[in-house]
Amino acid sequence: MNYSYSMINLVLTFMGTKNSVLKKSILLVWLGLIVFCLSYYFIHPERFTADEITFFLQKFNAQILIVYFIISVLRGFTLIPSTPFVLAGAIILPEQPFLALFISLLSIGISATMIYYFSDYLNLGQRIEKVYPVHKIKQTLNKPIGVFAIFLWSFFPVIPTDIVCYAAGAVKMNFIKFITAVVLGELLTCTLYIFFVGKLFVN
Repeated sequence: MNYSYSMINLVLTFMGTKNSVLKKSILLVWLGLIVFCLSYYFIHPERFTADEITFFLQKFNAQILIVYFIISVLRGFTLIPSTPFVLAGAIILPEQPFLALFISLLSIGISATMIYYFSDYLNLGQRIEKVYPVHKIKQTLNKPIGVFAIFLWSFFPVIPTDIVCYAAGAVKMNFIKFITAVVLGELLTCTLYIFFVGKLFVN
């Protein structure tokens, strides 16, 4: 009996250690991806303009919307700003701005959700805990002022929304409050880009 119990503990310890190593490996790969992508973005900004992204997407012809959607979803893991991608949507769908808006919001919502749970999976909250009490951040974000702050963050085009998605997931903020604030903030931003700024690129 004691032998079986010891074996179970050994297996669970091994699995826990293996899982921890896996998470650390994934974290390192992800950080490396961010460094690489942002470095490339700042070294070659001309390749991330709305026109360049549109030119790249047009190579896929019939699959253009599928490719655009997938790229828009995965972009969040790189921290590359979403602005040129949203504008590219307005360019490839000049006669269907509402469809462009729908695809942009859907991809942003899915990306934000994936990032939220991804940061939770990597236990980023434990790392933040070493610097500042996570429960205090969580309490603040779950208050109306915190939700409003995320809404403003999502609306402000200069700061990547992905950063606050990682933070919200790390401290395990209420998901409904989080995703609602992000989508509403991005709704205003995307509407501005697609229906007004995007028209300048199309014309």
